[in-house]
Amino acid sequence: MNNYDIIDEFGYHEDYSYLDEVFAHCLKKLDIKKASFSVILIGDEEMQALNKNYRGIDRSTDVLSFALEDNQTFTTDIRILGDIYISIPKMRKQAVEYGHSEKRELSFLALHGLLHLLGYDHTKSLEEEKRQFGLQETILQELNIVL
Repeated sequence: MNNYDIIDEFGYHEDYSYLDEVFAHCLKKLDIKKASFSVILIGDEEMQALNKNYRGIDRSTDVLSFALEDNQTFTTDIRILGDIYISIPKMRKQAVEYGHSEKRELSFLALHGLLHLLGYDHTKSLEEEKRQFGLQETILQELNIVL
């Protein structure tokens, strides 16, 4: 059984229970079992600090993933995938810019982060970018999260 926690450090008072279905659908589609991860909702200042400390980029971003499976020094019966950080202010801004609902944008970012934890990396090549973004769009369409 897969397990995840959503930690709302930002104070996002909207309903995000739909992420249960997004994560369950993605993990089932990829045949992932016994995985654990966390999603942390934060503000832009916290995101900027994380981005600067870990990527050397002194600005906020929408989503950062910290994959624990990148470290091959230990093994467990449960896949401990890592953490996904999502900037709520950036998510809201992008929802407006792209003409999406917050539900669609938050689902996209959460799914994007989860795929990074699972080893997808759109920055490696154009082929990998098409693979990751194509899978994200397929999952969102299958769940009818399109606007």
